[in-house]
Amino acid sequence: MVGSDFTPFFDVAIAGGGLTGLALAAALVPSGCRVAVIEHAPLANLVEPAHDGRVTAVARGSQRLLARLGLWPKIAPDAEPILEILVGEASSPIEVHYDHREVGGEPLGWIVPNRSLRLALQAAVRDRPEVAVFAPARILHAAGEAGTLRLVLEDGRTLRCALLAVCEGRLSPTRRLLGIGARRYVYPQLAIVATLEHERPHRGRAVERFFPDGPFAILPMRGRRSSIVWALETAKAKAIRELDGDEFAAEVEERFGDLLGGVSLLGERWYYPLVLVEAERIVAPRAALVGDAARGIHPIAGQGWNLALRDVAALAQVVAEQIAVGLDPGDPLALERYASWRRFDGLALVAVTHGIDRLFANDLEPLKILRNLGLALVERLPPLKRFFMRHAMGVLGELPQAMRS
Repeated sequence: MVGSDFTPFFDVAIAGGGLTGLALAAALVPSGCRVAVIEHAPLANLVEPAHDGRVTAVARGSQRLLARLGLWPKIAPDAEPILEILVGEASSPIEVHYDHREVGGEPLGWIVPNRSLRLALQAAVRDRPEVAVFAPARILHAAGEAGTLRLVLEDGRTLRCALLAVCEGRLSPTRRLLGIGARRYVYPQLAIVATLEHERPHRGRAVERFFPDGPFAILPMRGRRSSIVWALETAKAKAIRELDGDEFAAEVEERFGDLLGGVSLLGERWYYPLVLVEAERIVAPRAALVGDAARGIHPIAGQGWNLALRDVAALAQVVAEQIAVGLDPGDPLALERYASWRRFDGLALVAVTHGIDRLFANDLEPLKILRNLGLALVERLPPLKRFFMRHAMGVLGELPQAMRS
């Protein structure tokens, strides 16, 4: 369909060409959608090694989606299975031990470098006739027009779409452009991300320990390497930033003892401010928020992108069902179905991740006792432990079809 002024028309325009935006584009292709991806940076810049040193925990449900989209074979060579997870408080011997053998022997998830995900996702939409990429480009203006949404880009180009999916992240400018407000909580922490090489094999074990000044996670990568995600009080994080590589490795060893033997820093360190963002609503006329644009959570449980991919799969399913019967993918009833489907999952993870971080950040003795009682209870009740494992694996709840077994 082309407008009378020859403005190109797309069933879905996606604001944001990062992990979530490209995953949505790939998920929409099988439905025959005409998709536009609008990204403010050249896509080649997003896969430069210096752009993003983080890794992502890919849950079982998310892996099913990536496999069904044909992406997993390209991702798997860089994906390290998570076979065990240890969770505990640094000052206590009590810990919860999650073991993949307790839930059927499948991995609890996989740790994948973000760059590997970006490369696979970019390859999935490259040269697809259904997908047009506008990059670098920014949306300057959006307005309803003749049953569509008219988008004006910063360089003067215009396009129309039936639905605008906003996947730009928690500080999304397009969300503001649509008039959707967001509540924010700035954590008094910076997230330090780095890759370490270590003497001993990790054996697929992820570890999360809670310190009064912030949680510290070690995530297994291919070979004798692990990624650390260290959420540290801002002032201390800035001091850590001044250390050289050897001094930094020594700080890590002091926190984790000789769990992995001697460690050394590989490559750069990255520092990210931590902000909880929750949009006032996740739909607007002919628009839907997806992933961090809808709610950006604390990385404490490694669930951010898994939550985003459940948004992706749900929205793609709603759009596909509309198109299959010749209906408008931007119809208000379709958008309300998406919003109601994703509401509880999003609210629950905002509450859980924020609550865990604040609970363990408090060093009051009664709370320490309460925390350790909770950890001991989970460890001693196998059904409860299996429930938590399956929830973290993303295989519970009203899953989109592409994430079901």
